[in-house]
Amino acid sequence: MSTINGGKGLGPISQRMQALFFLNGLGLFVVGILFGWAWFFHLLQEVVLWPLPVQVDVQIPGDSRAYRMGHMEAITQGLLLMAIAFGGQFMRLSKKEFSWLFWTALVTTWLFTLPAMANTFFGTRGLAFGGGPFKAGMANDVIYLFGWPPVMSVHIFFAIAVLGVWRYLHQYDAT
Repeated sequence: MSTINGGKGLGPISQRMQALFFLNGLGLFVVGILFGWAWFFHLLQEVVLWPLPVQVDVQIPGDSRAYRMGHMEAITQGLLLMAIAFGGQFMRLSKKEFSWLFWTALVTTWLFTLPAMANTFFGTRGLAFGGGPFKAGMANDVIYLFGWPPVMSVHIFFAIAVLGVWRYLHQYDAT
């Protein structure tokens, strides 16, 4: 591992962490695909996979706005993790900082995505405790509370990522 800044143990992302970031990005894509299928069947109001002779009438709750939000959230957050998997090579962080980067990234991406999907089935938005201008209820309030960890984590995550890239670029100033 290379060191800069007086030998403080700073180095690039490990290949294992890159693979874990990429795996979680793929996991979010898979969740997004499954959610997309639910959205597809919600729109059709039936499960039909031509040419298979299966046709089942279904009433899947939710509205298209909420389905779109959950589906796109999974795709966007998955792409973010994949970008960090490969962009991590342009960061110089300590092992502890990479650990913080990793866990805050997972909290951010998964806990922005899954509650957005839950809003679809409960008819909520989860943007304000008590519902605010949207539908109130226990589901809304639980989803709102699940929103706080990623709101905090996203700021830590990006601050660490920017610090890592800045250090990477700064190492060239020192040479």
